[in-house]
Amino acid sequence: MIRKNLFSVIGAIIFSLTALYLGYTALGFWAMLVFTFGYLGGFLFWLVFYKKLEIRAILAPYFLTLVLFIIHKIEERQQAFFPALSQLTGKPVPEADSMPAIGLYAVAVVWLMIPLLVWKKQAFGTYLTWTFFASMGISELAHFIFPLFTDHPYGYFPGMWSVIPLAPAAWWGILKSIKINSDSRSSA
Repeated sequence: MIRKNLFSVIGAIIFSLTALYLGYTALGFWAMLVFTFGYLGGFLFWLVFYKKLEIRAILAPYFLTLVLFIIHKIEERQQAFFPALSQLTGKPVPEADSMPAIGLYAVAVVWLMIPLLVWKKQAFGTYLTWTFFASMGISELAHFIFPLFTDHPYGYFPGMWSVIPLAPAAWWGILKSIKINSDSRSSA
């Protein structure tokens, strides 16, 4: 069994809590709660499935999920996701140049380092991989829950359609990552 060093675990906890704090300050409690499924969920996946990932095993689901995430962000922007979320939460849309908004962008940009960090066999890269797949495969499903809290009959909520391919792509990444661990345990 490969053990994560204490520094990696502390770094992952700090990163997760920072993402949640930024989500809370920028978008409010309910958005932070949604982020919790991705960041703390990813952290828990990382703790349970401890093996370092093989880059060749996760590249296809990672890049597919990344491309679909970019498409998702475009849909959210074009369909005014943040104003719609603001109507649900009562929290004003943060200015794009505010520190919490910049921090949230930075937290997401760190996911671009996943291939390099996993290739270098860094524990933090494995943690980021889990947060990425958990965020895309679990947290983004909130787009199907948000319409339940509007004053209208259940219907489209900005960003909803692009989650339909995004979440399964992330599930593929989760399943491939779990398989890496189960294969390594059975061969041990």
